[in-house]
Amino acid sequence: MVQKLVIYPDDRMNCTSTDVRSFNQTLWDVIEDMRDTMQAHGFNAMAAMQIAYPYNIILIKEGENYHEYINPRIIKNEDLFDSEESSIQYPDVTVSIPRYEKIKLVYEDRNGQVHYEDIDDRELAATLQRKIDITFGGNILDKVNKNTREKILSALAGKGLMPQTDDVCPTFSKKDYFVSFTDKLLILMGLSLFTPLFKFSKETVENIYTFDKIAFPLIILLMIGFFFYAQYEAKKYKQCSSCQIGNNIGVMVKRSVAALAFAIGAYFLVNPY
Repeated sequence: MVQKLVIYPDDRMNCTSTDVRSFNQTLWDVIEDMRDTMQAHGFNAMAAMQIAYPYNIILIKEGENYHEYINPRIIKNEDLFDSEESSIQYPDVTVSIPRYEKIKLVYEDRNGQVHYEDIDDRELAATLQRKIDITFGGNILDKVNKNTREKILSALAGKGLMPQTDDVCPTFSKKDYFVSFTDKLLILMGLSLFTPLFKFSKETVENIYTFDKIAFPLIILLMIGFFFYAQYEAKKYKQCSSCQIGNNIGVMVKRSVAALAFAIGAYFLVNPY
């Protein structure tokens, strides 16, 4: 099935793809969608993230065949050259980027079999390097200097490709205050576990343990507040992607688990009663 392309200013461009672990029909369906989309647009190469599949998959058209690179990694490279490149993500943009003429890849096929491939065709080598960049959340503008990047983005803004302020997730938001305060509390809870190493008075130990008992539920409340504010932002800013929302959930879970671990530790190590 032909899928919608992920192009600037869609912030999913910045998401890092995950390695494929299950080599099954789900994977094959993604590859089929990639092939259909490439055929529909006349593309010769595509990374899965370019149609919003966050998987480490690259498809290269070679003649009438399509070469599937799953979980590709470059393990050797040599001989730099200047490659003139364009990208699906930035319409009508061409830049010169240093790439390696020769690379050696390790990758898996659709059945999970590992392969090694030496590539000395500079065009193919450059294409694979560009697509691998995309799987790591990179793009061609990451490879140019700041002035060139700003000129290109200004030109894209003139074409109406620059997102409106209300459509884009801010780089800093008020929910970051929830995280900052939570981290400070977690540091203090962690330090309190060293209490048995010092000869504090019973009153001091009681005060430390009281802090732990207050800090734990406070952290849970802060993370609940963080989650709901993150949900609010996801609805407010149209370009908030699923990867950002997923990161927000990860932030909440990790800190809640850490707080629980510290609270249990305090009960056994700091509890003076």
